[in-house]
Amino acid sequence: MDLFGRIEDKDLPLAIRMRPRNLDEFVGQRHILGKNKLLRKAIEKDTLVSLILYGPPGVGKTSLAWCISNITESEFVRINAVSSNVEELRKIIWQAKNRKKMTAKKTILFIDEIHRFNKAQQEVLAPDLEERNFILIGATIHNPFFYLVSTLLSRSLVFELKPLTQTEILRVLSSALSDKIRGFGALRIKTEEPALKFLAKVCEGDARRALNALEIGVKGTLKSKDSLINFNLKVASESIQKKAILYDRDEDSHYDTASAFIKSMRGSDPDAALYWMAKMLYAGENPRFIARRICICAAEDVGNADPLALVLANAALQISEFVGLPEARIPLAQAAIYVACAPKSNATYLAIDKAYQDIEKQKTQEVPNHLKDTSYPGAKILRHGEGYKYAHNYEGHFVKQKYTLKKVKYYEPTDIGYEAKIKQRLERLYKKS
Repeated sequence: MDLFGRIEDKDLPLAIRMRPRNLDEFVGQRHILGKNKLLRKAIEKDTLVSLILYGPPGVGKTSLAWCISNITESEFVRINAVSSNVEELRKIIWQAKNRKKMTAKKTILFIDEIHRFNKAQQEVLAPDLEERNFILIGATIHNPFFYLVSTLLSRSLVFELKPLTQTEILRVLSSALSDKIRGFGALRIKTEEPALKFLAKVCEGDARRALNALEIGVKGTLKSKDSLINFNLKVASESIQKKAILYDRDEDSHYDTASAFIKSMRGSDPDAALYWMAKMLYAGENPRFIARRICICAAEDVGNADPLALVLANAALQISEFVGLPEARIPLAQAAIYVACAPKSNATYLAIDKAYQDIEKQKTQEVPNHLKDTSYPGAKILRHGEGYKYAHNYEGHFVKQKYTLKKVKYYEPTDIGYEAKIKQRLERLYKKS
């Protein structure tokens, strides 16, 4: 019997036993399985064509295929592209055609790691997909548009599955702890909330990894005299082989660490900045949170003393999102080191704050008439733009004129780094004029 036919077997891993049996039990992927979404309607109405599901490990690709076979009451055949071959494919397809002819029962062929099939193996599937002799559900961690032939893609719906959120992982863990038949609901387990939150965070959206750690922890923990299993933070960290870092239990440590990170960069200590960044990444912090702090520091604390700092920080933000962890730590580290080592100036930060205070507390100035928009027909009648001096028509591409009715002074460049050049240029221009 296929292992999916006996998910209550206690000898099977918890992650397999807890596979959802229907879409109501399925956790995550609301962007494709939410109410009135195309895929959900196709599954419920049994009008599904072939599917290609791609996304990182443990997000529900196999579970979704299993759900579909349950809901549609189809024969479920699972193979792995690593160990399969053309001969096996032809045999499965022949059986599916006979099954369809003799019993009218559909066959779902689930191919895990379908990107591992070469072009010839993929092409074997195409003719019978066209005739709908079976329904293909292919799973891959890679973008199928780079790995699969066009004949398969044109006959299939392609959906991207995303990592589960921490809240979703907690739902999966809670379900496993409460289910008396497939999970651990029949055992006396005392679970500490920080332990479950720790697993939900460090498993990085991988439900299988979280369930495996829970199973190891529960089965490997000695029962107390009253047959109670204590699943605490220490057990959780040992189960997933990752040190538990005090980082966000009460949120204080989370913000304290982020504060130390920013202040280390501001204080030009690259080593301290790397330490606090490593702590955040190790504890499961979203790289985007770290990248945003680097960008803020580059603008607020470095500013025009080294304008390249903000460019590099922004590049690190984009690259880290593109490559993902663990590689994202490298461009983030590069940007953090650069910002920490760069000359510092908060002149830009002080300038915008002064401008904000004027807008908030002083009477708002009207735009001078010579600076008003002249792009519409009536502007000339209103004498808008009259007297405006176009800077590029003058020596050095600069001419002195009023840009506010009441003179304001906000930006005071320092003598540090590139900002010293900015200061010299402004002094030269206004002294000359």
